[in-house]
Amino acid sequence: MEIKAADVMKLRKMTGAGMMDCKKALQEAEGDFERAKDIIREKGKLVVAKRSDRTATEGVVVTKIVGQKGYILCLACETDFVAQNVEFGASAEAILEIAVAADAADRDALMVAKNAAGNTVEEIVTEKSGQTGEKVELAYYARVEAPYCVAYVHFNKKLGTILGFNKEISEEAARKVAMQATAMAPLSIDENDCPAEVVEKEKAIQMEMMKQDPKNANKPEAILEKIAEGKMRKFFEENTLLNQAVVGEKESIREFLKGVDAEATVVAYKRFALEA
Repeated sequence: MEIKAADVMKLRKMTGAGMMDCKKALQEAEGDFERAKDIIREKGKLVVAKRSDRTATEGVVVTKIVGQKGYILCLACETDFVAQNVEFGASAEAILEIAVAADAADRDALMVAKNAAGNTVEEIVTEKSGQTGEKVELAYYARVEAPYCVAYVHFNKKLGTILGFNKEISEEAARKVAMQATAMAPLSIDENDCPAEVVEKEKAIQMEMMKQDPKNANKPEAILEKIAEGKMRKFFEENTLLNQAVVGEKESIREFLKGVDAEATVVAYKRFALEA
């Protein structure tokens, strides 16, 4: 049957799919828009199945602060060409709005959250695969809640951070700390919340390195433990946000915050970066 250009445009506006995909779907559905929409979604699932072994290492990171809550997510794809497309970025922002509206606690909750049209995020992501012809996935999602929240996304949109502070501080100071976290990728806020398995692994590595050093051959275990403690302090200085030195400065982030407000500190931290 003949498919009118106006109908193709209508379906494109409804689904965001390409012109040819919309035309083919309408032809297959014999002009039935609801069936055509299902066909496009089914195509998305087919793309996902075919490209399941592909890696989605490109994409966009988006954030939003609403009151005392911060949200961050990454919609990932295969190529930078797709990631830089305006419609792809708009899709990431649309999913973020769903997250905010649902106040989704985690990724699983977000995947089943629905937009105003009744489509789940899982369906939206699958449909995006059909539209782009690439593997598309919700690579990351997190939410924080604190008295004062701030977000920062790097200009390339491939990495970003949301932070929660125990009290309101100047936007400039909060942004500086968020930029630090984004650039320096601390493992945790402080040594107290550094993952136990990471700490134990690092201690084991330091002990083994010392034992392999001939200079330590005759030193008792207790002395090696003390040396290891010193090395772990250095590890925490380099890998935890509050103990890291401010970029280009000698003072730590903890000291910087005390200079802003003696009681201010970071109480929540989420960061994500797309890794090639």
